[in-house]
Amino acid sequence: MARGLVLAVSLCLTGCFNGITLVPSHVGGPVKENTVADAGRFFCHDKVAIIDVEGMILNARTSGLFSDGENPVSLFRERLDVAAGDDNVKAIVLRINSPGGAVTASDVMFQDLCNFRRETRKPVVVCMMDVAASGGYYLALGGDRIFAHPTTVTGSIGVIMSLYNASGLFHLLGVTSDPIKSGPNKDIGNPARPMTPEERAILQGMVNGFYDQFVQVVIKRRHLPEERVRALADGRVYTGIEAQRLGLVDEIGYLEDAIHAALEMAHLKDAKIVAYDKACGHRGSIYSSIPSQINVKLDVPGLGAPSGAAFMYLWEPGARR
Repeated sequence: MARGLVLAVSLCLTGCFNGITLVPSHVGGPVKENTVADAGRFFCHDKVAIIDVEGMILNARTSGLFSDGENPVSLFRERLDVAAGDDNVKAIVLRINSPGGAVTASDVMFQDLCNFRRETRKPVVVCMMDVAASGGYYLALGGDRIFAHPTTVTGSIGVIMSLYNASGLFHLLGVTSDPIKSGPNKDIGNPARPMTPEERAILQGMVNGFYDQFVQVVIKRRHLPEERVRALADGRVYTGIEAQRLGLVDEIGYLEDAIHAALEMAHLKDAKIVAYDKACGHRGSIYSSIPSQINVKLDVPGLGAPSGAAFMYLWEPGARR
């Protein structure tokens, strides 16, 4: 591994290489059921499925050092489809550990979860872990009941689009931007120059629209008055205890509590606890996360595919909303 990284860095510096990807054999394969806790009685066919959402919510294959290389939106849908097609799965525990992500990806996953509940009538209990903020909280709103740990970081109801003005640096380096464009706003957000008032108004209008969408989802799903939601939705984060007091979540508890609630909502006394992982995955208990994987991707700025600016339901510590 060390030799491979040294070789990759060396090739990057020559300008003739933009990354190396080591993909585990199970990435890209179908998800398979993995039992994480057996039922307490024999011949019990009922199941409660744990579905994980971890990391950034993006409609793209994730890349980076030791990422799993999967598309979070696609993987989420795949797991929901497996749970929907199994009549023995009576309820879902959605375990979220995410700071959020792209606006569209968050909304797609939220709609998928709502459709799952409506079409299958299977209860969905959300369990927030370390972080379920912004797009992670948006997704949680699709569940029937939301549990948060006392120390969960949640909230961050808002939208951000991170743009940078590097014109001073460009000037220092003697670099200028001279785009050929079809209209005055075609290079909106160009970091080589300050943003014009017209450009800022355009982008601010779009941010406001996505923000209003988020607020309306909170109003509808949490049954809170709009003025209260807007007072809470200034981008700040809350602990799980604060969120419960403010009505943003239902209960303070742990994963076992969320599983117990799922059993109650499905009118079950007992059930096998399962999860859906790629082939070769193994979990030893309900607290096991997605099995460890190796996917090394070294992207060199300017040589790989550009990521571009994006509207995000994302908690970025230190960023202004």
